[in-house]
This record gives sequence, structure tokens and C-alpha cells, in this order.
Amino acid sequence: MTDFPLIHPVILCGGSGTRLWPLSRQSYPKQFAKLMGAESLFQASVRRMSGGGFAAPLVITGEPFRFIVAEQLAAIEAGASATLIEPVGRNTAPAILAAALWLAETDPDAMMLVAPSDHVIPDAAAFRCAVQAAIPRAVAGDLVSFGIKPDRAETGYGYLELATGADAGADEPQALERFVEKPDALRAAEMLAAGTYLWNAGIFLFSVRAIVAAYRAHAPAILDAVTASVRGAEADLGFTRLASAPWSKVEDISVDYAIMERATNLAVMPYRGNWSDLGGWEAVWQESGPDAKGNVVSDHATAIGCTNTLLRSESKGLELVGIGLDDIVAIAMSDAVVVARRSDSQRIKEAVAALKARDAKQATQFPTDHRPWGWYESLVLADRFQVKRIVVNPGAALSLQSHHHRSEHWIVVQGTARVTIDAEVRLVSENQSVYIPLGSVHRLENPGKVPMVLIEVQTGSYLGEDDIIRYEDVYARK
Repeated sequence: MTDFPLIHPVILCGGSGTRLWPLSRQSYPKQFAKLMGAESLFQASVRRMSGGGFAAPLVITGEPFRFIVAEQLAAIEAGASATLIEPVGRNTAPAILAAALWLAETDPDAMMLVAPSDHVIPDAAAFRCAVQAAIPRAVAGDLVSFGIKPDRAETGYGYLELATGADAGADEPQALERFVEKPDALRAAEMLAAGTYLWNAGIFLFSVRAIVAAYRAHAPAILDAVTASVRGAEADLGFTRLASAPWSKVEDISVDYAIMERATNLAVMPYRGNWSDLGGWEAVWQESGPDAKGNVVSDHATAIGCTNTLLRSESKGLELVGIGLDDIVAIAMSDAVVVARRSDSQRIKEAVAALKARDAKQATQFPTDHRPWGWYESLVLADRFQVKRIVVNPGAALSLQSHHHRSEHWIVVQGTARVTIDAEVRLVSENQSVYIPLGSVHRLENPGKVPMVLIEVQTGSYLGEDDIIRYEDVYARK
């Protein structure tokens, strides 16, 4: 791709879908989960859009996920050219425009490849070839969408209708007639039979100049508000926070509705390789490659006399066994289990809604709580005590803090901790412990080169996470 303009990947990473609950939750959505291998969908997306011809990615995400993004990029030894933090989610149209305006500051003619962070595209080389083939049309000023050749009458995707004479199997961009809404089953079958429709992958290639011009023509109010938000952006610990006041005035709308359904300079690049947006557990089953009996079975799961079934345990300490099951999805985590017919797996969002109505924390909160300094999980929770496992990344530090209602015991089981208790600072090594009295001002740091792991035992009348008074915090939390 060296003979072509440098491509700037723009990775949309702000979603918090629930269709893959309990593995995907509001606090830790599916793009960060290891659904299809040893790396998360976000990490796989970064790798797919890297190498020759690609600049470092520009990532757009929300406040809750900024440190997860940084941690996962570091884990694959990748870096972002910038990470833009949306004050609130406003769908894809404002996010894409913010990225374009940010890139325009250094190169008004920059080429943008916009892609969600939660899709599965197994053949990265084939995808990069498709991007390469689409570049000339994007250079010429077209807004290029990527379309997937359908293999079934799918009702869960939007479609792209090819213009008369266009070839759905071509190896170069084709003329695009229009964007089509998600159809009902009958209409989906008709479009499949016609052979002139492609699935809308939500992936786009265009120049900054072309997409900004499109917003100027078709969505000037969005352009004005997002421009003000980008101009008012502030740097914060390696991230860039878009200004919240103008952003709050931006319409919540997709780029399809705001721009693509109104623009005339459209093209579509057909892509014949495998692709999935992993829109539910049935899609995970399908993309995971069922065995001869149609089963997909994870580690710590066992299928006995099962057919066409997905069994997945996400906990090393929890063995999941299915006996005599057919067309079943069963997902087990340490704090939640879902069992459903594969055909009903799209109804999982109903389950999440029911749990929210009961104020069940499992509806939104992941059992592992990710923080800027690492993560923790609750091992035992009772009326007046709680046991946690806490992992602190190398060089990271918790805030200087105190508690009104609890005392804490810390036992280091891996690495070395630097512990501050009031005026005293000490090093605590493996198999050593320390006591934090109620009300003491304290801090925990990892001065070492490897993750530090400790067991925390809390005791007191109230053990909620809001019982924290922060005095100093390198992450600027309140």
C-alpha cells in the first residue's frame, strides 16, 4: 500500500451493547472481551488496520473505557495517534466528524478508514486488499462504504442497494444506489434472491475533505456543534476530552441517517470474505466453527450427547456441563448464567432489562472491575466483611484516600507493594501483610516491573465503593 496515501484508521469504541450478556455489559462491552481468541475484538481491529500504509489509529471512546483502551493497546504493543473522549454517546455521525476535524488540523486531505471495534474479519490480508482497491474512489472524492455479500436472508443488518449495472462480486468499488433499512424476513429473502444488495458493514473510507464537505451540505448543525467541541477539547493524561457543552447540543444520529442517505457521491466496495458483527450468541456459535455435531465448547465446559449447542464457561473455577442438549446456548460466568435456545438468543436484552428492573448489579456491572491502575474482583461479600483480589499494574498507584466505615487488611501474594499509612511509607513483599485502620489516610503503589497482586479483607458497617475520600489522584478522579 506504499503507493497510496497513508490511511488513518478511525476506530469507534464507545458502544455498550447487551446482546452478548453476560460477557458484554455496560461497564465492559463486547469490544474488550476475548470472544474469538486470545485477543479482544478491539485489539484484533487495531492489528487488522496496521502495518504498511496505515498510520497509528485514532480511537474514539467514552469516559468509562479510556483506561481499558490504553491498557489493551499497551498489551499488544500498539499506540494511538490520539484517543478522543466523548462526553456522552451521540452515535456515529458526531464521532466520525470529530475524528475528521481532529485529523484536519494536521492534514485536511487525510484519508480516513472508519470501522467499529467489535466486528470479526478473520482474513486481515483480504480486508487490507479491499481497502487498497477502494482508495482511488476515495481519493476522487467519493464516500466509500464496504458491503458484505450476503449468504442468508438476514433481518438484523442494514443493506446497500447497488446501482443498475453494478456487480456485487467485483474487485473494485461499484456505484451505490441507496442505503436500505433493516428488512423484515420476506423483504430480506427478496433482496437475497435479487443479488443486487450487500450487507452494510458500517465501515467507510473517505478523505477528511470529502466527509467534512458532506456534513457542511447535509448536517450543518452537527458540523457547528462538533467543531466547537473539537476546538474546546482539552488534553488529559494522554487522552483528549471533547468539550462537553457544545457536544451536549449534538443530535444523537448515525452517519447513515445524517450523511449517507443524503449524499450523492457514494460508492460501495464489495467484500467477499467472512465478516460478522457478532450481534448475538448465535453469531458467536456460527463464527466459532462448530464441530461435526454442531457444538462449540470452551475450556471448562463439557458436552455429552449435545448437538448444535454453544457451551461457554468464563471462569476457571466453574465447570459447565451440558447433557442431551440441542440448539442451546449456555454461557456461565462467576456471577451470572444464561441458558437459551439459539433461536431466542436475541432476547437476551429482555433479560438485561428484567435484571435492571430488579436493580441487579449483574445487569450492568462486570464481575471484574477495571480501574486506571489495574483491576479487582470481589471474592466474598457478606454483611460486615468483603474479600477482594486486587491487581495493580507496574508503576501504577491507587489514590491517596481514606474511609469512614471500614478498615482493611492487605496481604501481598505477588510482587511488592509500596504502602502509605498516614505518615508512614513501607514496602510490603510477598507473604507479608499490613493493616489499615478505619479513617487512616493510605495509598497503595506498585513500584515493580510486574503486576502486583494482593488480597484485601474489608471489615466494617458499610463496604460500598462510594465510601472513599480522595486526597490525591494521578488519574484526576473525584
